[in-house]
Amino acid sequence: MALPHIVLIVDDEPVGREALEALLLAEGYQLAFAANGPEALAQAVALNPDVILLDVMMPGMDGFEVCRRLRASPAVAEVPVIFVTALDDRDARLRGIEAGADDFVTKPYDRAELRLRVRTITPLNRYRRLHTERLRLAWAIEQADDGYVILEVGDRIASANPRARLYLGLPDDPQLPIPGTFLGWVRRQYRCEPPKAWADWPASSPGLTPRYLIRPETPTARGFWLQVENSDPALQADMARVVRLGDVTAEMATQRDMRAFHHMLEHKLRTPLNHMLGTMTVLADDSEVMPHEEIVSWARDGLAGVERLQSEIDDILQYLSAFDLGEVRTSFPLAAFPAVVDRIAREYGVPAVTVLVQDDLAVAWIGLSSQAVELMVGELIENAKKFHPTHTPTIEVRVSRPTPGQVHLQFCDNGLTLSPEQLTNVWTPYYQGEKYFTGEAQGMGLGLALVATLVWNVGGTCTLSNRADGSGVVVRLLVPLVRQQ
Repeated sequence: MALPHIVLIVDDEPVGREALEALLLAEGYQLAFAANGPEALAQAVALNPDVILLDVMMPGMDGFEVCRRLRASPAVAEVPVIFVTALDDRDARLRGIEAGADDFVTKPYDRAELRLRVRTITPLNRYRRLHTERLRLAWAIEQADDGYVILEVGDRIASANPRARLYLGLPDDPQLPIPGTFLGWVRRQYRCEPPKAWADWPASSPGLTPRYLIRPETPTARGFWLQVENSDPALQADMARVVRLGDVTAEMATQRDMRAFHHMLEHKLRTPLNHMLGTMTVLADDSEVMPHEEIVSWARDGLAGVERLQSEIDDILQYLSAFDLGEVRTSFPLAAFPAVVDRIAREYGVPAVTVLVQDDLAVAWIGLSSQAVELMVGELIENAKKFHPTHTPTIEVRVSRPTPGQVHLQFCDNGLTLSPEQLTNVWTPYYQGEKYFTGEAQGMGLGLALVATLVWNVGGTCTLSNRADGSGVVVRLLVPLVRQQ
């Protein structure tokens, strides 16, 4: 429902204010009153009225001066002013025009005429303000860092700001029609992830699952991420929609890097520290009764732990100085994959892991860095252990090639079965499953968002399903094959 028009009545005589109030009250306006010039200026700034009915002959600051000051104030400079005055000579009208008045009504005024003038001018002012606000909004959208697209029925692009044209590769000239659909332009250069969030585009909002457009990394360019937000799905199907395209590349990289660094600190430092702690504990408890040769042996063992810790810290410092998890130029040899899985499984205390690599892939390289592969394997093994009822999963890892340019990494465990809601959102960045997923493990949920980020960033895909032959899940990662010896 539209708000009522605001009319500010300025007159130093109470009878004048009351007469105008009686005239306009039945018209449905919101009426405000001022008895002098300073009060009128303050009310005008506070209310931003649609029209001001201004008496000219007031003591102190007269109506001409009030009008001049209104026109000098940017906040209310364009508010229409109708002089209501007993002055009917040419000089008074010229002074009023010079002061900035929009109209004159001479006392005694014709009641029907005054009502008509107010009725005509108030909606015009409201339209003027709306037009001005739209121009300002249009300017802000033109200058925005985010992309904005207006979609018509059928997913057709009605208009787009410069940033959206840059993101989508649309024609630069805003006067030219844009052929095709929004989704058609998107798919020319982006991957739509996660697929389920895009399945019903543009019918509805994806709810808890954000929509992303990802341009995968190449040998010469880093990955690029856009988050897509659709306007209210409650709008009628035949109404235009506004789509915002926000660049979240830096945000996604920061989240990925923080999680990766946490992973490195946890696993690269924990093993040597535990080794050193065990050695020092033995020496502290038993050195008094140990033979000298055994003390020396334990001390050397402890020294080896210190040296390993120093080496791991050096690795972390180097990692911080040159950190890139998904760069295609730093590809990973699949010949090293079984050893990586075996080492990480031992670090997590999960001995029941088998790795089967298709014979001809032993000389192949995939488009992920060694850090990315280690992080992905660590996340998947950690989740398999965390969400196994007894924390003793059996994991089978298979490496195969479904198509000439891709490698299939499959992780199968015998842990818990997931709900439909978890299967839908498991790859979504920032998604958290229910807090007490197993009744024992708290917090972040399934923790696979980082795996999805790494795989999507190089043009791969992720799927997860419950096992058909028993409890547990199957994680399938399809990653690009970059070269083969």
